[in-house]
Amino acid sequence: MAPAPERDPMLTSLRLPLFLTRSGMLAERLLRAFWPVLSIVMSVLAVLMLGLQDLAPIEVVWGLGVIALLAVLGLGLRGAMRLHWPSRAEALARLDETLPGRPIRALLDDQAIGASDAASAAVWRAHQARMAARAAGARPVRPDLRLAARDPYALRYVAVLALAVGLIFGSVWRVGTVSELTPGGAALAGGPTWEGWVEPPRYTGLPTLYLADITGDQMRVPEGSRITLRFYGEVGALTLAETVSGRIGELPSAADPQQEFTVARDGELRIDGPGGHAWDVTVIADAPPEVRVAGEPDTGAAGEMTLPFEARDDYGITGGEAVIALDLSTLDRRYGLAAEPEPRATITVPLPLPISGDRAAFTEKLIEDFSKHPWANLPVTITLSAEDAAGQVGQATPLATLLPARHFFDPLAAAIAEQRRDLLWTRQNAPRVAQVLRAVSYRPDKVFRSETAYLRLRVILRRLENFTAHGLTGVQRDEIAEALWDLAILLEEGDLGDALERLRRAQERLSEAMKNGASDQEIAELMQELREATDDYLRQLSRQAQQEGQQGEDGQQQNGDSMQMTQNDLQRMMDRIQELMEQGRMAEAQQALQELQQLMENMRVTQGQQGQGGQSEGQRAMEGLADTLRGQQGLSDQAFRDLQEQFNPGANAGQSQQNEGRNGGMGRGESHEGQGAGQGQAQGQGEGSQPGEPGQQPGGSGEGALADRQQALREELRRQQGSLPGAGTPEGDAARDSLDRAGRAMEGAEQALRGDDLAEAIDRQAEAIEALREGMRSLGEAMAQQQQGGQQQGQGMAEGDMRANNLDPLGRQAGSNGAFGTDEGMLQGEDVYRRARELLDEIRRRSGEGERPEIELEYLRRLLDRF
Repeated sequence: MAPAPERDPMLTSLRLPLFLTRSGMLAERLLRAFWPVLSIVMSVLAVLMLGLQDLAPIEVVWGLGVIALLAVLGLGLRGAMRLHWPSRAEALARLDETLPGRPIRALLDDQAIGASDAASAAVWRAHQARMAARAAGARPVRPDLRLAARDPYALRYVAVLALAVGLIFGSVWRVGTVSELTPGGAALAGGPTWEGWVEPPRYTGLPTLYLADITGDQMRVPEGSRITLRFYGEVGALTLAETVSGRIGELPSAADPQQEFTVARDGELRIDGPGGHAWDVTVIADAPPEVRVAGEPDTGAAGEMTLPFEARDDYGITGGEAVIALDLSTLDRRYGLAAEPEPRATITVPLPLPISGDRAAFTEKLIEDFSKHPWANLPVTITLSAEDAAGQVGQATPLATLLPARHFFDPLAAAIAEQRRDLLWTRQNAPRVAQVLRAVSYRPDKVFRSETAYLRLRVILRRLENFTAHGLTGVQRDEIAEALWDLAILLEEGDLGDALERLRRAQERLSEAMKNGASDQEIAELMQELREATDDYLRQLSRQAQQEGQQGEDGQQQNGDSMQMTQNDLQRMMDRIQELMEQGRMAEAQQALQELQQLMENMRVTQGQQGQGGQSEGQRAMEGLADTLRGQQGLSDQAFRDLQEQFNPGANAGQSQQNEGRNGGMGRGESHEGQGAGQGQAQGQGEGSQPGEPGQQPGGSGEGALADRQQALREELRRQQGSLPGAGTPEGDAARDSLDRAGRAMEGAEQALRGDDLAEAIDRQAEAIEALREGMRSLGEAMAQQQQGGQQQGQGMAEGDMRANNLDPLGRQAGSNGAFGTDEGMLQGEDVYRRARELLDEIRRRSGEGERPEIELEYLRRLLDRF
C-alpha cells in the first residue's frame, strides 16, 4: 500500500492537489450512482411547487407518490451498492497519470540494487530529486461529470428544467400542501394561515404585491390600492384590524375568511392570530394634474390659433380641454356690440395629447381656427384643464387675450366681416347691418373692384331685408352670416389684379418699415405678410395661366431668353431679404426687395399642354404611366370597399356624396359603383387613349366588372411598354423590369377578382402599385440621364414645366426629372395633431365593436400595434 503524503516527506507538496482530485473522483462516483434519484426528487419538487397535486384526484396523487418513493428507494439502493469510495492510491494514480514520466510512482519506489554503492546511491537521489521537482507542479485533475452514456435521453436536464419552472412560477410554500394527503393532514392543513395581496390602481402601472413577501412592518402603497386577504383554518382563529380604509357603517365581520377593502388613508393593517403580522401603512397620494399655458397664442396666415401648453401628472394625463369664454368686462361695447348679446355657449375644445410615449410630462400645441366664430378678435379668457386616470382635474390660470382670428387687410372686406360679427352678436342688429351694407354699396364704382362681388352683396342685402321683415330666424341668420363670410374672403383675396395690388402694398409697407428702422417683431410680421401676398399672387397667376394656355392671351410664344423660377426660388429670395434685415444691412435688403418686386411684376406662369406636338416621348410615357397608376389605385380602393361591404353590408352607404376617388383616381362625384364620368375619368384619358383604357372604364358592381377593368388596365400597360424610352440604359431596363412585374401582378389580381377572392386581389394590386411606382422612378432617372447627355435647352425646360405641373396619385406635386417628391409641407394648413388624435380614437372605437368582421378587427389591431 502506498504511503500517505503526510508520511512521505517527498509528497508533502501534493496534499492539496491530491485532496481535490480525490474529491472530484468522489463527486463522479456519487453522480453516476445517484443521478436517477436526483432526477426523480427534482421532478417531484417541481410538481409540488406548481401545485399540480391539487388538480389531480387523491388516488392518482397517492399512486404516483408511491411509485416515486419506490423508485427512489430502489435506485438509491442500487447506487449505494455500486458506489466505491476512492482510495488515496487511486487518487495518486490519477494524479500521476497527468504528469510526464510518472514522477509520483517514481517517488514511491525504493532502490532495488546498488544501494551500497555510493555512486549508484547518488544517481538514485538525483533521480528522486528530479521526480520530486516534477511532481511539485502537479495540478488537481478535473472530474469527469459527463453522463451522456448513462442518460442518453437527457432526463436529468428535463428534471432540472422542471425544477427551475417550479421555482419561478410556483411557490415553495405549496410543497407543504402535501401534508393534507396524509391521515390527519386535513386537520393540520386547516390550521390558521393567511394570504394577502395589495393591488395598486391599474393606471399607476405598478405590480401587485404579495403581503407575505413584504419584510418589515412598514408598507407604502398608492392611494386607491385594493387589499385582498384570505383566512384559512378555523373561522375566528384569525381576525383583521385595519384603519386604512376609513369604512363606516355596517362592516363585515373581522373573522370573515375573505376580506377586501380599498386604502384611502394612512393607518395600521394588522392580522391577529397564529402567524399574524402587522404593518404601518403609508399612502402615496395621487397628485392632481398640472397644466399651464407655455406662451402667448399665435395667429397663422389663415387665422388659426396656435396655443402652446405644458401638462404633467405623476402617473399620466388622460384628457383635457380648453374652455373659451367671452370677457364682457373688458369688451368695448360700442356700435354693433352695444346691444345685449344673445346667449351663446362657451367654446370647449379637447386638448391634443401625445399619440405615443409618456404622458406624465409633455408639451403640446392647441391648434384651432376660430376665424368664423362670433367672438373672433374679441377679448376672451382661455382656461385649460387636464384630467388624470383618477378623475382629478387640474386647471391653469385663465389667459386673458383676444381670440385669434383672421385679419382682413382690405378695408371693405374688414367692414363686411365686422357686420357679419354684429349680426351674429344679436339678431336685433339686423336692421343696422342692412343699413350699413346699403350705405357701403351706394357708390359701387368707387368701392368695389369686382362687379361679381357687388352683385353678391346686393343679393345678400335683399335676402337680409326680406328675412328681417318677416322675422329673422337663427337658421336664416346663420345663412346670411356664411354668405357675408364668403364675400369678405372674395374681397380680401380677390383676382389677379387684387393679388398684385396686395403684393405691392405688402412690399411698400416692408420697404417703409426698413427705412423707418422698425422693430424686429414688426419687420417679421410684415415679412410674413409679404410671403402670404406672394403665395396668393402665384396662385392667381397659375389660375390665369391655366385659363389662357401656355401662349397667353396674345398668342405669342415665349422667347428663348426667358428664365425659369420655382416657388422655392422665390422663397429663398425672401429668406435672403429677411437675413439681410436681421443683419442690419438695410441697403442691400432694400435693393433685393426692389429686384423681387420687378421680378414679380414681370412674371408669367407657364405650363405644358397635353397633346401638343412639342411634347417628348418621355413626357407622354410618364403621363400614361401616371394615369395607369391612378387607375390601379382607384381599382384597389374600390376592391377594398367591396370587401368591407361583404362583411358589413351598408357600411359605405352615402359615400357617393363629396366622394373623391371612390372608384379610382381623382374622380370627383363618382358613385359607388363607378357610374358616370367624373373628373378623374376625363383626366385619365391621355394621348392615344382608346375605349376601355383607364379613365374610360364603364362602371359596374361586382367582381366581374372589376376584373374587366383590371384586364383593360393591364392591356393598356402592355401597350405603353411598347413605346417606353430609355432602351439599353440601366435605368430604362430597370423601368421595363418593374413594369413587367406590375403586369404580372395585375394578371394575378384579375384572376383573383374573377375567382371572387377580393383579399388576394387587393394584395396583388398593392404589388402592382409598388411596381408601377418603381418603374416610373426608374423611367424618370433614365429621362434625367438623357437630358444631361445632350437634350436641347428648350426641350429640357418643357419637360421641367410638364413635371412641375404633374400631380402624383396622392395629389402631390411631382419632383424634377420625373422623380416623385415635393418640397411642400404636406401637413401645413390643418391641425395635424388633432386630426391624428381623432383618427387614433376612431380606430380604437371600431376595434372595440365586436360585431365587426374578424378580418376588419384584425386589421384594426395591427394599426393599433403599429401606432
